[in-house]
Amino acid sequence: MHNFFVESDALDGVFRITGADHNHIKNVLRMREGNTFLVSYDGKSHLCALAGFENDTALAEIVEEDYQDTELPVQLYLFQGLPKGDKLELIIQKAVELGASGIIPVEMSRSVVKIEDKKRKQKQERWQAIAESAAKQSKRNVIPTVSEAVSYKKAMELASEMDVFLVPYENERGMAATADALEKLKNAKKVGVLIGPEGGFDDKEIALAKDAGGEIVSLGKRILRAETAAITALSMCMLYIEMNV
Repeated sequence: MHNFFVESDALDGVFRITGADHNHIKNVLRMREGNTFLVSYDGKSHLCALAGFENDTALAEIVEEDYQDTELPVQLYLFQGLPKGDKLELIIQKAVELGASGIIPVEMSRSVVKIEDKKRKQKQERWQAIAESAAKQSKRNVIPTVSEAVSYKKAMELASEMDVFLVPYENERGMAATADALEKLKNAKKVGVLIGPEGGFDDKEIALAKDAGGEIVSLGKRILRAETAAITALSMCMLYIEMNV
């Protein structure tokens, strides 16, 4: 079932869908009156039926309010060190599918990619569009926010606001440390996960992460690529939250 996001509440039980989504409903999907789909607004998802078209607007009549809730009960944020190429686009897509509330790209000392100031907004808009597409595909109730790339210092300021802040890195206790850290998610409202770029962390960054409340955890005995590490860490958090919170 298709899912569309709107910025305005229903009027008389009808959502009004405009822009690219209107075109998609009418000219790509070729929906007819009575066809059903989901409309998400203000964190809630409603089952709707197409009531017709009015100028450049698709009219979606509510059939059942609060039809489904696909959001995690914990806000999960990914702090991702900028990787090479288009890997961040894949990471954003999968982070949204796994329930992340937000993705914060982070400029780190070993990040090969350097974003020019004049291209920051353009990059952020591209990343946000990917997040929106992934939110539609995975039937999210909300579209997670992808920020512009931030400095490591700024990232640590944001991370210090988390109830739990996980940093996958070398840990002599191995998965035992991870298990202990995951237990803390039961009482958390905001959880952050910091993943380094291909070159990993330098010692100063790890020290700053610890100062921000970061808990060093393990993702297993194998060395993971940046994109694999992000997906693995978020998957562990998502599964633990779904089963225990």
